[in-house]
Amino acid sequence: MKKVLIALLVILSGFTTQSLAQQTEKVHKVVFHLATSDTLAHKALAKQLSNVLDYWKNAQIEVVVHNNGIGFMKKNEARTAKEIEALKARGVTFAVCENTLKQRKIDKSEILPEASFVPVGIAELVLKQEEGWAYIKAGF
Repeated sequence: MKKVLIALLVILSGFTTQSLAQQTEKVHKVVFHLATSDTLAHKALAKQLSNVLDYWKNAQIEVVVHNNGIGFMKKNEARTAKEIEALKARGVTFAVCENTLKQRKIDKSEILPEASFVPVGIAELVLKQEEGWAYIKAGF
C-alpha cells in the first residue's frame, strides 16, 4: 500500500509541477530594429515576428522603425500592410521614429494606423535594452 501511495504522490507532483510551469511561463520581451528599405527584409521581418509569436504565444514584441525602414510603415509604400495589421492584433507594437518623420517631412497621417510613435528611434532601442529586452537587428 505504501508503494502505491508513493507512486500516486510522484504522479500527482508531476502534474502539479507541469501546471505551475505553464502558469509561470517566462514572458519573452524582444525589440526588433528596422532601418532598411529592403522590401525583402520587410517581408522576412513580418514572417519572423509571426514565427516568434507562434512559438512564444505571450511574447512582448516591439518593432522600432526609423531611417530607411520608414517605408515599412508608410501607407503608400508598405508591402506588408496586411501582415502588420494581423501582427498588431496579436500584440506587436510598431514604434515609428518621429525624428525620421521630421527629417523626411512625412506627416503622421501617411503612416499606417497600427503605428505608435516615439521621439527618437535609437533612444527607444536603448531604453528597451536597459529594461532587459532582447535586441534583434532586422534585415539580412
